Amino acid sequence: MAATAALSVPFVAACGGERADAGASAVGTTTGPAERTLAGSRWNVDGITANGTTLPAPVDSHITVGDDGRTDGRYACNHFRGETEFDGDRVRFSVSTTLVACDDEPRKTFERTLSRALSLPDGALEVRVNDDRVTLTADDGTTVRLSENTGDTPLHGTKWKNTDPDAESGSHLTFDEEKGTVSGSLGCNKVNAEATVRDGHITVGTPTTTRMVCEDSLMETEKRLLKFFDTTLSYRVDHRTMTLTRENGPSVEFFAPA
Repeated sequence: MAATAALSVPFVAACGGERADAGASAVGTTTGPAERTLAGSRWNVDGITANGTTLPAPVDSHITVGDDGRTDGRYACNHFRGETEFDGDRVRFSVSTTLVACDDEPRKTFERTLSRALSLPDGALEVRVNDDRVTLTADDGTTVRLSENTGDTPLHGTKWKNTDPDAESGSHLTFDEEKGTVSGSLGCNKVNAEATVRDGHITVGTPTTTRMVCEDSLMETEKRLLKFFDTTLSYRVDHRTMTLTRENGPSVEFFAPA
């Protein structure tokens, strides 16, 4: 849930800095191949290779490049935003990022590697297209693999896994539109409840659960998730990430595995 909190943390300049004239030069008068490929789309980050090591991307890592040259996205735990500058078949990102601690080591490593690749002070990334895949390649050989986002994951019928790093047991929820229910696992116990989805909100009924007792960390996860039952939540699906938010309360994130 640290990743959700990133939205409320001020953005600060990443390594490489944010150029004062980036906005003016973001989109030139002549459209080059890099701009034609990237602009106006959201790109899922599939992975990155640096120093001979290939790292798979978290399911919620993405880069969105607007037609106006502005960009935003997510490394792993933190979000970023800024400007995009195109030069022929190359692209340069000048972004700022939130500063939320990343407790999960694989996500931390991926975030650090991708952040460094997008913040190179001494050169732009070459944009290469291969079928429906796009790669951003730095002069030092670092390669970021992208694929174009084809739409958001449906709320109903998807097994949404909790992104909480403490939820090692794989807590998850599935919404059933026909039955009007939500069911799954809270980390220790199974859960079922009525769930009515309407106008961007989900009214979740009183939960029915099994009564197992597990280790303390799993029970703490379960207590946090139970606060999202017997209430009305707002929800948002962004690609493969679902965010549930209580009124005037906390949020919790889930993801749909690829």
